[in-house]
Amino acid sequence: MVLNEDLIAQRNICSFPGEISDVVSRTILASAIKRSFLRKDTEERLEEDVAEEMAQHVLNFFGFGERIIDNMLRTEDRDIFYMLEDLGILKTEREETTLYDGREWRINYWSIKKNYIANLMNEARIEGLSSMGDDFNPYDELPDDIWTRE
Repeated sequence: MVLNEDLIAQRNICSFPGEISDVVSRTILASAIKRSFLRKDTEERLEEDVAEEMAQHVLNFFGFGERIIDNMLRTEDRDIFYMLEDLGILKTEREETTLYDGREWRINYWSIKKNYIANLMNEARIEGLSSMGDDFNPYDELPDDIWTRE
């Protein structure tokens, strides 16, 4: 029996469950960015290296976290984040607090939508598995000595 990980490796597809504790890797984020571009009905296509650079740039802000404060972004960075928000990969959040002198203070955050990324990766995995066709036999790729016992 072929494991999902083997099929994923064969088809260069990422598996990402999208739980809160899961860390979004550069490869997964790049795949999600590229897939989101394909999902949008635009004539633009995103090159693999551009998606990788964009993913690396974004993850440099997030690190292993899933939420960052907006104040640390420059205008150019914020433009990329807004684009990724339009694609559904990032989202903005806002908290309001009252200062000692009575003024309201707003703090804006960006967070990664892990569930959306996981859904994109699952779609890619399902499409990759279904594109193998009915005549795909996973046992064809196993070496002959796998059936012998020592």
